[in-house]
Amino acid sequence: MTETTKPTTPPSESSRSGPGRLETDRGTTTIAEVVVTKVAGIAAREVSGVHRLGSAVSRALGAVTQRLQVGDASTQGVNVEVTDSDARVTMNVVIDYGESIPEVAQAIRDNVVRRIEASTGLHCAAVDIAVTDLYFPGDDDEDQPAATSA
Repeated sequence: MTETTKPTTPPSESSRSGPGRLETDRGTTTIAEVVVTKVAGIAAREVSGVHRLGSAVSRALGAVTQRLQVGDASTQGVNVEVTDSDARVTMNVVIDYGESIPEVAQAIRDNVVRRIEASTGLHCAAVDIAVTDLYFPGDDDEDQPAATSA
């Protein structure tokens, strides 16, 4: 069972200043964009029908940055802009063939908004989704190791 908590102080009593910065009379919490990006990426992957995130180019660049240990798979294909009052998410997704693209996109949007708002306390103003490809079962998946000949 999941329990959701809401801020105890009304919005008029707490103020936000700076990107991802939540201020109250008891202190300040700063949330980095990469944190919101990870939350959005994980939330999108939780949705049935999402095969993977990112375009072919972003996945290729992501593979290189992961090998150099400067990148993270959870942020691949996801961009977040955190402003004074909200977060805006843009993501590229590959959807499984046979799924309803509008339904999967709406499910992604709903889950990302819910997770960002519950996890960070930031308002999620928009989730823009670009469907960059369809995955067909049996397609070669670049995540699988290639066969080698001995």
